[in-house]
Amino acid sequence: MIVDLLYEKKTISFHACMTQVFIGHFFAGAEVILLVVMAYDRYVAICKPLHYLIIMNRRVCVLMLLVAWTGGFLHSLTQFLFIYQLPFCGPDVTDNFACDTYPLLKLACTNTYLIRLSMVANGGAVCTVVFFILLVSYGVILCSLKTHDLEGKYKAFYTCAVVILFFVPCIFLYARPNFTFPSDKFVTVVLTFIIPMLNPLIYTLRNAEMKNAMRRLCSKYVVSAGRGLHPL
Repeated sequence: MIVDLLYEKKTISFHACMTQVFIGHFFAGAEVILLVVMAYDRYVAICKPLHYLIIMNRRVCVLMLLVAWTGGFLHSLTQFLFIYQLPFCGPDVTDNFACDTYPLLKLACTNTYLIRLSMVANGGAVCTVVFFILLVSYGVILCSLKTHDLEGKYKAFYTCAVVILFFVPCIFLYARPNFTFPSDKFVTVVLTFIIPMLNPLIYTLRNAEMKNAMRRLCSKYVVSAGRGLHPL
């Protein structure tokens, strides 16, 4: 998809398009489960700090990681099979920046109403339910932080911000069975490019060492500017 941005005529083969659908939903499904795991990890770290190493031991972490990858694979495989079995007889032009399920359904030469409902149940409904569960869980975590320091509140807030940034576009794109909007392309770009670019920034701002390094770097530039010098 990034390579296509450099060409005036943007084409992709059917098998490459199906690969893109599978990989995209595989990582998205795994991330949904990982965000749930992160919420549980934050709860244990903040509400039961003395038992954290016992509860979140290596075996539990590996098991949660396997569950995330397995869940992402099953979700992606389901979406892939829904699309791959459809007959496509033209036109073969999709109004989107990437191969995705709903734009491809518009190209199918058959009634896709039931398939759309199945996709909503598989993707949109799951995202919506998990999103509200996470909001409630982080509400509980933030309420329990009234007697804790600001650092714990900031960590929970940053993780909650990642949850909102990821789930709101997902719900907008995949929780409606029969409608497409012109803004879908913009939301796709946000979900595919902008949010992955913001995630490292959000996560590094939670790291005390990273924040201290950024403060030292800013102080260095301020001192150098005051002396009329440029840092090496």
